[in-house]
Amino acid sequence: MKLYYTPGACSLSPHIALREAKLPFELVRVDLRAKQTEHGASFLEITSKGYVPALGLDNGQLITEGAAIVQYIADLVPDAELAPRPGTFARVQLHEWLTFIATELHKGFGSISNPKASEDLKQAIRQRLDLRFGFLARAVATTPYLLGQSFSVADGYAYYTLRNLRQLDANAVDQSRALKAYFERVESRPAVRTALTAEGLS
Repeated sequence: MKLYYTPGACSLSPHIALREAKLPFELVRVDLRAKQTEHGASFLEITSKGYVPALGLDNGQLITEGAAIVQYIADLVPDAELAPRPGTFARVQLHEWLTFIATELHKGFGSISNPKASEDLKQAIRQRLDLRFGFLARAVATTPYLLGQSFSVADGYAYYTLRNLRQLDANAVDQSRALKAYFERVESRPAVRTALTAEGLS
């Protein structure tokens, strides 16, 4: 498999999932501005969406969208317990978390970093993000991970959005005891540390 990624981008989530699952894969770095891979190939010829992540399978098929990719990875290695079994209510809860993270947390940062956005709009978006991260904080205040005692692919995705929040406001995560503890808990996992090192991230 090949994971097309950009350091620090949302491709970090499937990168973590691949490391947690202990699956063999190749990292292929993508310059999103040039739409070109590190090997000189046109990224738009790989996926017309033009953004990461994308997971190239050994049979030539391609999966895009992080939430779909991480579930595929989890299902490849069910013994790693990165996702509940399909058909269970716990699996529905995983879908719920991945959708929330994708639409309410991840996508919120795109608007706030848009140079055309007015200061009033940015302030309104930030207030909305604070409310959404407050919901995340309450969810992990009494359990180690989003689905309870076990790490899942939703935690890897949530971790990526918390990194974004720290870039937006260096103190934002630390101001919440629950988010700070959760962030550090996820970041301390060996697979997460390995993924960060491989991407050249601190």
